[in-house]
Amino acid sequence: MTSNNKNPEQIARDNIDKMLWDAGWVVQSKSKINLAAGKGVAIREYQTDIGPADYVLFVERKPVGVIEAKKEDEGHRLTVVEEQSSDYAKAKLKYLNNDPLPFVYESTGIITRFTDYRDPKPRGRNVFSFHKPGTIAEWLKKGASLRTRLQDTPILDETSLRPAQIKAINNLEHSFKKNRPKALIQMATGAGKTFTAATFVYRLLKNADAKRILFLVDTKNLGEQAEQEFMTFQPNDDNRKFTELYNVQRLTSSFIASDSQVCISTIQRMYAILKEEELDESAEQDNPNESSWMEQQVNKKQAMPVEYTPKVPIEQFDFIVIDECHRSIYNLWKQVLDYFDAFLIGLTATPDKRTFGFFNENVVSEYTYEESVTDGVNVPYDVYNIETEISKNGDVVKGGWFLDRRDKLTRKKRWQQEEEDTEYSKNDLDKKVVNPSQIRNIIREYKHALKTTIFPNRVDENGDYEVPKTLVFAKTDSHADDIIKIIREEFDEGNDFCKKVTYKAEEDPKSVLNRFRNSYYPRIAVTVDMIATGTDVKPLEVLLFMRDVKSTNYFEQMKGRGTRTINSDTLQLVTKTAKSKTHFVIVDAVGAIKSKKNRQPTFRT
Repeated sequence: MTSNNKNPEQIARDNIDKMLWDAGWVVQSKSKINLAAGKGVAIREYQTDIGPADYVLFVERKPVGVIEAKKEDEGHRLTVVEEQSSDYAKAKLKYLNNDPLPFVYESTGIITRFTDYRDPKPRGRNVFSFHKPGTIAEWLKKGASLRTRLQDTPILDETSLRPAQIKAINNLEHSFKKNRPKALIQMATGAGKTFTAATFVYRLLKNADAKRILFLVDTKNLGEQAEQEFMTFQPNDDNRKFTELYNVQRLTSSFIASDSQVCISTIQRMYAILKEEELDESAEQDNPNESSWMEQQVNKKQAMPVEYTPKVPIEQFDFIVIDECHRSIYNLWKQVLDYFDAFLIGLTATPDKRTFGFFNENVVSEYTYEESVTDGVNVPYDVYNIETEISKNGDVVKGGWFLDRRDKLTRKKRWQQEEEDTEYSKNDLDKKVVNPSQIRNIIREYKHALKTTIFPNRVDENGDYEVPKTLVFAKTDSHADDIIKIIREEFDEGNDFCKKVTYKAEEDPKSVLNRFRNSYYPRIAVTVDMIATGTDVKPLEVLLFMRDVKSTNYFEQMKGRGTRTINSDTLQLVTKTAKSKTHFVIVDAVGAIKSKKNRQPTFRT
């Protein structure tokens, strides 16, 4: 029989049968029952004392749940039929003297809802597919459901936690007890979001017996930092490190270890895992806000919807923590979060309307940059503007001029005479057109301003000026090379003085970043995206913007690189003439501060 001849009810049953088979259930008719055929058996039209249930689920030969099947166009009515499916779960099964069955589904084969009647206040929720029989066996072995276990979370030990972190954790755990599926923690960059996350993740594993937690990031760099945070985290109630107590796995392939309790992954990798595709490594390097990779995916076949993946079932994670959740969980990537049957916890310093909406307006904690400055958790900033005529208005390349044409990848040059005048705008600068004179003028002005205005008293015992740790944001990798060459010339310094920290750098970027953070050299680092967000370089005192950015949030994240506090002794290990870090300085050579990106500036007076 072709599907064209099937009625809507039969089409729905066929879809449900396939979903059950994919999740590891053996589907049988009531006339051919063999409960030994598999760990999980789903029997159609099983007789109860109130009539036949559409499906009764058996795990290890014992009844555990029911499925109420409806045709596709009744998806909007699934909450209405919860009472009907609950009645079947409470009914007596033919030949059996069973207790009420705890696991109840309503499904059209397209939309599926699930209720665990062991929960304190059982509440149905949408799920992508059915849970595996092995999972249900584990749940029954544990006894109390996850949501029941969350009710018994002990009081937080507040030792070594800041007030904003205490508030975030307590409110989040209250949200869990209320069975709120999504929660948002807004916490200023530099206020300890990842430490907060490590604290509540530890408490979920220890106190709620969570099976596995996913820590989701959107760049490889952030994943590596999160891994370091978990490796160094030591709970208050144990003298062992987190990684001595629980297994932490940062995913670098599609393999998820069965004994891992914390998985750290980029959302790009998790999407590829669910699509059962190989991931191009470059996809994990760039911030999605500034990357064309996602756009390429949308335009290719990879953008087809995620389908059920038996190797990674919907119940793989009990909780998903989404770092920098303001930028990576929409469009293509939202499918990853919709797939898993898990609580979602968002972390961001800079939420927008979409973020609030996605997390159901459930903001459990708000801690702004302004509040963090008031509390002394972060430092404020000054702004120094540098404006050149070319960066403001662009320029004209005159016909008849001989110019270098440079290949973007190889940097190979060739001479070419321009046949006609060519105007270029400020947006073309350092992308399509490179004007070394304009870069040089900015660097010269910066060097002059350092000594006269920005940090004028940084002269060592030899009478030499000590340049504060400076991070330069460049437009492209090629632009970064031009800046580095000119900085070394203008400051009359060698290679060690100024280094590139990008994924395309010749030197290991992690090694350079580590030296930038902990050693005297380099004094200046130039980056495109790698340390624009999330990277902690506490001795940083100057951010030099030589590129603008597309989004307000991304600008705020970049600005956050300078906010970190540092004690004076540690600062003086890398910057000898600095007495203390009271503020940092944004040097704006592109008009970033003047644009709408800085709607609520915090200028020092």
